[in-house]
Amino acid sequence: MPSLRALVLVCSLKKSPAPSSSELLGREVLAALADHDVDGEVIRVVDHDVRFGVSTDEGDGDAWPQIRAKLLGTQILVIATPIWMGQPASVCKVVLERLDAELSETDDQGRLLTYGKVAAVAVVGNEDGAHHVTAEVFQALNDVGFTIPAAGGTYWVGEAMQKVDYDQAGPKPDTTGAATKTLAANAAHLARLLAAQPYEPSA
Repeated sequence: MPSLRALVLVCSLKKSPAPSSSELLGREVLAALADHDVDGEVIRVVDHDVRFGVSTDEGDGDAWPQIRAKLLGTQILVIATPIWMGQPASVCKVVLERLDAELSETDDQGRLLTYGKVAAVAVVGNEDGAHHVTAEVFQALNDVGFTIPAAGGTYWVGEAMQKVDYDQAGPKPDTTGAATKTLAANAAHLARLLAAQPYEPSA
């Protein structure tokens, strides 16, 4: 069984070493992927100087090209984002905007470089909105060529108007853990299928 690599992009608004619930859940996804012979790494995006824009390189010290190179070397992308005002975090939206550039990047057969890569989403927050955020992020990732596995999202939301975050909560709900395990199993399975039998050129 061929080994796979995953990249978790954590879209917390907080720089390291501040605690991050998004990073915690993202690392839990990576740990679950390890059960399926997937290794990888976690990048907290705000720790790097990722510029606004919709190109592969915005110049002037832009850190996105280095992150993009790691992404292109993996088979699974995990976006881990908090919910703010019912929306994906602004950092998540910057990542999606940078991925828009992939629509202009193709291989020698005219296929997007993201074809054959699987995307999953992990969402945390202490307000409702996890399904909405997951839907927004999945639609954007699918638009730029990623393939979405069955049950490819996991999330945790705390009680509305309270201040307990995922990294501060007590025993985690079985539902979140089960969703994370299913996400990992399905993402790894799909990534292997696509590696063995890539998408055909459409023209």
